[in-house]
Amino acid sequence: MIERIVHSTAGVTILGAGAALAQQILLACDLAPDLVAADGGANMAADLGLQPLAVIGDLDSVDAATRAKFPAHIFHRIEEQDSTDLEKCLSRIEAPGVIALGVLGPRLDHGLAALHTALARTGPPLLLVSETEVMFHCTRIFNADLPEGARVSLFPLQPVTGQSKGLEWPIEGLNFAPGVKIGTSNRMVGNRLELRFDGPGMIVIVEARYLATIWSALTA
Repeated sequence: MIERIVHSTAGVTILGAGAALAQQILLACDLAPDLVAADGGANMAADLGLQPLAVIGDLDSVDAATRAKFPAHIFHRIEEQDSTDLEKCLSRIEAPGVIALGVLGPRLDHGLAALHTALARTGPPLLLVSETEVMFHCTRIFNADLPEGARVSLFPLQPVTGQSKGLEWPIEGLNFAPGVKIGTSNRMVGNRLELRFDGPGMIVIVEARYLATIWSALTA
């Protein structure tokens, strides 16, 4: 059994080494205040003057200057290479929810790996944040208040069907599946989104400016 390193009651922000905007990182830390750096994400944390509770990964991307800024006991080297740094962090965190930044790009393979992790993950919500979007795996039901015209995209990672309220193009009767049917660039009518799926597999994607709204809805 994997030992938990971080125990949080307030929510955890994971910062990876990929692309992330400083203002998004600071907002995420306001929403989920316990910060964990995934390997080289520690460098960005140090640049922003943020103190992680832990730095988790194989630690091959942590700068010497960053190591000098943080106490040695927060660094946790996980040498196995069968999991990504995001997975290494998630498996060692106990929290009511996680916001992960710097894990979706700019490398496409890293982004796809993060989506794979979101699909495979069970337990508390995981919200993935890019510079332009926020996304999460909707396993069954999701409700949120979003403004008229807000873009809502649905991307299935396995076959799934569902129902919706609040979308201009309802999804009833659609058989979503990779390579078969996706739901790009739907949009809100009214200001209440209700989604219900027959099982796991759907990634819901909205604009990054709704980060706080989506986090609140996921952790309500």
